[in-house]
Amino acid sequence: MPYMFEDRTGRVTGSDYDDIYDRMFIRVIPHPRSPARSDNVLAIYNMGRRSTRHGDTRHLERQPLVVLEFAEGAAGGLGNISFFYPPAPSMTMPMNRYLRKTTFFGGSLSRKFRASDGREYRWEHQSADAHEWSCISEENYLVAHYDLRQPHMPAYGVSGNTLTIHESYCHLSIDIMASLLIMRYIAEHNL
Repeated sequence: MPYMFEDRTGRVTGSDYDDIYDRMFIRVIPHPRSPARSDNVLAIYNMGRRSTRHGDTRHLERQPLVVLEFAEGAAGGLGNISFFYPPAPSMTMPMNRYLRKTTFFGGSLSRKFRASDGREYRWEHQSADAHEWSCISEENYLVAHYDLRQPHMPAYGVSGNTLTIHESYCHLSIDIMASLLIMRYIAEHNL
C-alpha cells in the first residue's frame, strides 16, 4: 500500500505530512537553530506520531534527518542540503549538485537526484497524469506524485494537498520529500 501523505498547509516553508494510514509522520519547519528562524533554512523530521497541534515541539527533542539551507540575499537560489541518517555519517553537498537539471539546456523544473538506494530518480513539473509534480525512476516508473488541491474543489476537514509514494519506494520517503521541497522552492522562486 502506498504512503499517502496529507500536506496540511501546502506551503514549502513549513507543514506536517501525515500518512492517512498513520504509518509515517514528517514535519518540515524552519530549523530551530537558524538565525531568526529563517524560512531559508528548513529541517525535515520524522515525528513518529501525528502532531495534534501546530505548537507541538517534539521535533526539538530530535535530530533532523535533512536540513535544507537555501541561499539568501542577492545571491538567492540554491544552497546546501545536509543529510543526517544514522548510523551513516552526516553529509553536506550543494543542492545544485544533488538535484541536477536533466538536460544541459533544459528547464529547471525537470531535475534528477541520486537517492539513498544509489539509484537515480527525476522530478518533472506538470508532466504526467495531471499531477503537479511527478517523480519517475530510471525505468520510467512513477515513483511518487504531489498534487495540490484545486481552489474550486471543496476540502472537507483536510487540506486536499497530497504526496503519494508508491509502495516499492516507501523506504525513500525522506529522499523524496527533501528533493520535492527543493523542486517546489525552485518553482516558487523562478530559479
